Amino acid sequence: MYSLIKKFLFNLDAENAHQFAIQSLKLLGKSPFSLSCSLPDNPVEVMGLHFKNPIGLAAGADKNGEAIDGFAKLGFGFIEVGTVTPVAQDGNSRPRQFRLIEAEGIINRNGFNNHGVDVLIENVKKAKYNGILGINIGKNATTPIENSLDDYQICLRKVYPHASYVTVNISSPNTKNLRSLQYGDALDELLKSLKAEQALLSQKFAVYRPLILKIAPDLSSEEIASVADSLIRHQIDGVIAGNTTLSRESVAGLPFADQQGGLSGKPLDTLSTQIIRQLSQELKGRIPIIGSGGIHSVQSGQAKIDAGASLLQLYSAMVYQGPALIHQLVKEIRT
Repeated sequence: MYSLIKKFLFNLDAENAHQFAIQSLKLLGKSPFSLSCSLPDNPVEVMGLHFKNPIGLAAGADKNGEAIDGFAKLGFGFIEVGTVTPVAQDGNSRPRQFRLIEAEGIINRNGFNNHGVDVLIENVKKAKYNGILGINIGKNATTPIENSLDDYQICLRKVYPHASYVTVNISSPNTKNLRSLQYGDALDELLKSLKAEQALLSQKFAVYRPLILKIAPDLSSEEIASVADSLIRHQIDGVIAGNTTLSRESVAGLPFADQQGGLSGKPLDTLSTQIIRQLSQELKGRIPIIGSGGIHSVQSGQAKIDAGASLLQLYSAMVYQGPALIHQLVKEIRT
């Protein structure tokens, strides 16, 4: 059935197709139908949270939390919404999403387009979904990089009581200088301040919400070691490896491969698994890893688990394969 839907969607601009999918999932969320009724549970405990299965929706699919109930009915064990910023922003100019069909990849330079944190929270409050919900937070494009902490603190304070966990996104390649926060003193200052804020919020709301860092797949071995050291020292609860890549090595020569932005989908698979393995070797089981990037089959998902991931997230693969992949992963992945 998805093959027919896919033909229609691929006749649309990539971003228009995404918006159509979001509207369709909003309708599914309000309907009595579900695509996950026959799915067995494949439960895992990570970060003190109970996941009904280890397959999650990656951030970027539902930036504003509009279709949470619809995505839940596809069978995901957890959902991550966002990236959201303190105030609404349009992001970069269109077109800003490009399908690399031959490689089952996508390039985007969206630039954190979203309706702002307050709108997302209202959507979260309206959702009936009662499973694990992560909220991914970022900085506004107009906020100077030296003031980034202010944006992350604003978002953390607002989303904290509404999230199962909060992801700090410092790895998008589409916000100027954002990735510089992944290194050295800038990362240490950010993590130290956000952990202090987390402690205050956990007292205020009498509940502990894990704090996760999302990193880029383009880090060197030395940079991965440095990030791992910071994660351990600041007692960050988890890490997502990773975001989109700036590399075009795996798609060189394909239509749209020279477009600026982050590459996701199948071409990212090998790189993301390599990053997970290196990160796992540095963390030595002290901090759980959520594997994201390039998952396109049970084999590719299992490789990330075997490399050290405790949970998985996908998004781009659904564009090419639809919900069937979620079901395959839930049934066959072994953690």
